[in-house]
Amino acid sequence: MQRTLAILLTTTTYGTWLRGDRRGWVDRGLVLPPNPDFEAADRRRMKHPLFLFERGQLSKVGTFIGKSFRDRLQLRIFALTVQTWHVHVLVAATEHSVEGIAKCAKDAVRWGLRPRQPIWSDGYDKRFCFNEESVHGRIEYVERHNLRIGLPEKPWDFIESL
Repeated sequence: MQRTLAILLTTTTYGTWLRGDRRGWVDRGLVLPPNPDFEAADRRRMKHPLFLFERGQLSKVGTFIGKSFRDRLQLRIFALTVQTWHVHVLVAATEHSVEGIAKCAKDAVRWGLRPRQPIWSDGYDKRFCFNEESVHGRIEYVERHNLRIGLPEKPWDFIESL
């Protein structure tokens, strides 16, 4: 079995990725095709409005996540992007559970912003990197997100080189 070198964690904001989504959706590890009826039913069940980060909050949200990862979990962060509807963060392999890492990120942002509604969708996506090529590919993927919104590849000083 190969050793994990890094973990890419992706989490979306509340109401932005529902069952049946036109981009596809995941159930029990299977990627499923769009289903407008499922998406409409889930949208009707939402108890709060869709949540998006404001453009002016993106840097602050990244800082909340980075500070929490460093101070609480002592994680090394290789890449981070905060978009209006999702976050990608690539961290070095750690003894902490992926669930704990996701909770740390979500709690830090919730505590920092203190909104009057849920910020995050349930769950998260995780991708493990088992070789340096995979790590570099995921770093480039995350950094492209930053460049597309006019930020530097590494907008926070806590992002480390591999």
